[in-house]
Amino acid sequence: MAPQPYPVETPCYLVDEARLLENLAVLKDVADRSGCRILLAQKAFSLFALYPLIGRYLAGTTASGLFEARLGKEEMGGETHIFSAAYAERDFDGILRLCDHLSFNSFSQWEKFRARALAAGRSCGIRVNPEHSTQSHGIYDPCAPYSRLGVTRENFREDLLDGLEGLHFHTLCEQDCGALLETLAAVEAKFGEFLPRMKWVNFGGGHHITRPGYDREALIGAITRFREKYGVEIYLEPGEAVALNAGYLAATVLDVVHNGMDIALLDASAACHMPDVLEMPYRPPLRGAGLPGEKPYAFRLAGSTCLAGDVIGDYSFDHPLKPGEQLVFEDMAIYTMVKNNTFNGVCLPSIALLRQGDEPEVIRRFGYADFRNRLS
Repeated sequence: MAPQPYPVETPCYLVDEARLLENLAVLKDVADRSGCRILLAQKAFSLFALYPLIGRYLAGTTASGLFEARLGKEEMGGETHIFSAAYAERDFDGILRLCDHLSFNSFSQWEKFRARALAAGRSCGIRVNPEHSTQSHGIYDPCAPYSRLGVTRENFREDLLDGLEGLHFHTLCEQDCGALLETLAAVEAKFGEFLPRMKWVNFGGGHHITRPGYDREALIGAITRFREKYGVEIYLEPGEAVALNAGYLAATVLDVVHNGMDIALLDASAACHMPDVLEMPYRPPLRGAGLPGEKPYAFRLAGSTCLAGDVIGDYSFDHPLKPGEQLVFEDMAIYTMVKNNTFNGVCLPSIALLRQGDEPEVIRRFGYADFRNRLS
């Protein structure tokens, strides 16, 4: 039997408050027990309607640019951190007004903006590259050869450390604590001599802390050891872990065609509404469906754009899909709303909140004006 549809017009993102709260409770427990401070990485999840709730559990936000910094500062408060591969001159005064912690990607950027940042009383750090890859997704590997992210040991400038209070590294992507332990060993081997001079170290994001089976005890132990050994404040800035498995994308079957296999065309698009499906790539979980061959009816699910590769994935079902049927993709809170687009003039999905025991509350609908106003 097909899962019960949500009473919403599709396509629609639905954020599950109960699941979000479960994640936040886990993150707060890690912060409390380890003594670290955990920030929301807005690049993964920026649903600011929930920022007051998130702010009760986390220490603040981290941003990749001026607009994210403003959103975090205005909507959540707490600490506001920023890292950018290169800061634009036109944005920097605004960044100084909003952010209390700034991480620089190079010593040339540090030299350019150092005087202004210190005059504003900001705590500044430098991002380092430990050159130790722990993942196979090349597009998400900051330690890959020729990476533009972080300063390698060869290019590290000890003579320019005056005024710097922190080191920042970010090397992980959807990984368990074992990858962090490897990275910490590489960081200590290459940059350990500078750590006693620092006030804080930012371990970056990519920590899948709220995933079932993640070794949180090992994480707490690693943070505690590092804090005590070097006398530094530790920051983590997870994005996915905050909203992992806490959102869905409801879509409707528009048509079914056949070309060697049955293909269901949806009003949701991989290219427009879940671009990580194509970039990562991965096959998003679908409620009530199985892998090909697990159930009697096989379908390829695809969007209705003109992009030939707008394919979500292959699934199997207990029944043949028909136009008008609602499908619900899971784990759709992260890297969806922040990355979606209006290619082909496709409308953006609405955004709804699922509160415990209540009907979905649609908090944002999009239309033609949102498409038009982006263009001119």
